[in-house]
Amino acid sequence: MNTLNHFAFGIYPYIAIAIFWLGSLIRYDREQYTWKSSSSQLLSNKYFRMASVLFHVGVIMILLGHFAGLVIPYELWHIFGISLEAKQIVAIGVGGFFGVMCFIGLTMLIVRRLTNDRIRANSSTMDITVLLLLYLQLLLGLTSIFVSTGHMDGAEMFKLMSWTRNILIFNPVTASEFISEVHWIYKAHVFLGLTLFVIFPFSRLVHIWSVPVTYIFRNYQIVRRRFANAK
Repeated sequence: MNTLNHFAFGIYPYIAIAIFWLGSLIRYDREQYTWKSSSSQLLSNKYFRMASVLFHVGVIMILLGHFAGLVIPYELWHIFGISLEAKQIVAIGVGGFFGVMCFIGLTMLIVRRLTNDRIRANSSTMDITVLLLLYLQLLLGLTSIFVSTGHMDGAEMFKLMSWTRNILIFNPVTASEFISEVHWIYKAHVFLGLTLFVIFPFSRLVHIWSVPVTYIFRNYQIVRRRFANAK
């Protein structure tokens, strides 16, 4: 079990990250015509906008929350007077809110993709696989909230933060030791999250790299002029 734990949470993270970065670079270099979100909005617009907004807002906030909770050193939180207990309460509240939002949106998107004949016919196996894996990951995350309420001292959170820190400083042995004793639901959540990094370059998820942030700041484009005397 120690060997399996060390591979899953000490070695596999580096394999997943390597595939994530190199796979994305290779795909962008060799297959740019497949680098797209392949939106199905033109095939059916019913409930799409609502579902898409709920899902995207929810998942973006969840990712930001995971970054703040796992990557930012706990010493920094301590400097601002935020204890592990308080941090866990915030994580449960905020994570639960945006998790439910994301769950509603993703549920709508999955039902839409599986029940609409036009969209189903234009969906690849990878499209459906990614949606179902995201759904499972979201369910694991929401379930972990109930597990967290059973120990509000922040001890499990501290172990997960320590795992992340040791992975980032290339100390896999210590990292796998920190995560070895956490609840299995957290382990499943972490492992599936790493697996999503593995399949990322081979799916439509690559469109995340091309988020049109510059559109917010660019100048207006004049498509057609309006003249006062036009009839």
